[in-house]
Amino acid sequence: MTKLSVLAATALLALTASALAEGDPAAGEKAFKKCTACHAVGVNAKNKVGPELNGIVGRKVASIEGFKYSPAMVEFGAGDKAWDAETIDAYLADPKSFIPKNKMAFAGLKKAEERADVIAYLNQFNEDGSAK
Repeated sequence: MTKLSVLAATALLALTASALAEGDPAAGEKAFKKCTACHAVGVNAKNKVGPELNGIVGRKVASIEGFKYSPAMVEFGAGDKAWDAETIDAYLADPKSFIPKNKMAFAGLKKAEERADVIAYLNQFNEDGSAK
């Protein structure tokens, strides 16, 4: 990797981290409406087509008891991998490319700001669905 490539990658990571830190939970709640056909959050959240997302930030990948994850998602989560903000961001940008053969049919959220907002919104929920 050239010095320029390393610098570009470092700058991209810094911009992504900055955007994630500045996400707007209220805007994220609005953007999350695109997700509610398949996912839920909050005290009474239940699994739907996709798993409930309470406590997703920091949660082990493919760890919701009773949800039938795709083999691709289970393999991705091997080794106690957790959903940190950067991983969620990359997944939400293009789910099918980030984890090929996973079950999520959603095309993704193309705008970094919208992804940061959704992550900020999701980060408000503990595993039991209560507010942090």
